[in-house]
Parts: sequence; C-alpha cells; structure tokens
Amino acid sequence: MSDYLPLFFPGDTVTAVTSAPVTAGQLLAVSGNNTVAPTAGATVPYGVAGQDDTVGGNQITVFREGIFTLAASGTINAGDVVIPATGGAVAAIGAGTNYAQVVGVATAAASGGKVTVALRIA
Repeated sequence: MSDYLPLFFPGDTVTAVTSAPVTAGQLLAVSGNNTVAPTAGATVPYGVAGQDDTVGGNQITVFREGIFTLAASGTINAGDVVIPATGGAVAAIGAGTNYAQVVGVATAAASGGKVTVALRIA
C-alpha cells in the first residue's frame, strides 16, 4: 500500500519559481509550467509575492490567503470586489468580468495608490 501526500497542505503559503522579475507584494498569476509572474491584466490570480526576485528564475514564497496591502489601479472603494490589473496591482471588478478572476474584497478605499484586500483566491 502506498502513501499519497499533497505538495502543500494547507495551501495558504506555497513556494513557486518566478519567470520574470517580481517585487514583494505584487499579485501573481501562473505564467508557465510551475512558474509565476506579476499579473499583466485581468487573469486568474495565484497569490501575492512574499519576496523580491530582481532577475526571475528563483523560488519565492507566495501567499494565497490573508489580508494584504496591494497596489491599486484606479478608484477602489471599501467593499469593492477586486481583480488583477497590470503590474501586479488590483482594480475594481467591471461588468462582464469572469468571477474566476476575483482576488478578494477591498477592506478600505484605495489611498495613495494602495488598497487593503482580504484575499479570496480559490
């Protein structure tokens, strides 16, 4: 009888290899086979970078659960559902957005280009 164990359990903090330069606090998306990169627009989110990787190709910590201060793109109000935006930022959800893209909920209005978000990554 063989055993089977998950790679990460629970999956709230995982590691991943970057395929591009990453700054801690950027929102990430899957960019290839077992790699991540900063989001480049509305896509399915993977998590938030826990470390900088100035060159790409290194393993970093990725947070998939928690409350984080992220870069804001555009106007975001408290209670807005947010989705990925360019540069690893988040933006308020728009009409017709695929709900698989939801990052979480803004817990306060964006201020100074930053917004606090409670992650809801599936």
